Amino acid sequence: MIRGRFTLVVALPKGRNFADGYRALVQAGLELPPLEGERALLHGREGGVAVLELRNHDVPTYVDLGIADVGVVGNDVLLESGRDVYEPVDLGTGACRLSLIRHPAATGPIRRIATKYPRFTAQVLRERGMVADIIELAGNVELAALTGLADAVVDVVQTGATLKAAGLLEVEVLAHSTARFIVNRQSLKLKRELLRPLIERLRANAHNLPAS
Repeated sequence: MIRGRFTLVVALPKGRNFADGYRALVQAGLELPPLEGERALLHGREGGVAVLELRNHDVPTYVDLGIADVGVVGNDVLLESGRDVYEPVDLGTGACRLSLIRHPAATGPIRRIATKYPRFTAQVLRERGMVADIIELAGNVELAALTGLADAVVDVVQTGATLKAAGLLEVEVLAHSTARFIVNRQSLKLKRELLRPLIERLRANAHNLPAS
């Protein structure tokens, strides 16, 4: 159990948003612990700030349920999670998009969609009055379009180079995503003196990011 052992618990995702999130928090004046090695999942000493290193999609869960006070995660993950967290700052890093992708030969109606984002995809279908079977996959989603497992896929796209190499088409951008700073709603009240100034500094720094 880690509750009560640290002044603040920060959840950061492994992968592309970890370094950016860590850097943004340090630049905003938060004294984060040094990282203790690749195999460590919890960094920090009791009485100070702790960093939890989590799988990307687990960050909103840890923050929503109060194990972590704050976190950094992509908006694509937030859209899928449905978790009730406060989202005060768009950090502006880790830009990508959630897109509808098809094989060029798949020109018929979309009856089956493969994705790592089933909740988000179902919401898009409802909003458009469309009906299609959704297949949740954990691995390479693009393969579903290449093999004919699905008529289309919904997945994250950054540069589009992977799709081009696979011979797939990005048909439509469904949502844009950047890294977000999220806060547990109870922690925002209980640790207001620490979190409010941190949020303001993160906002100021995000606004000063150079245009991409």
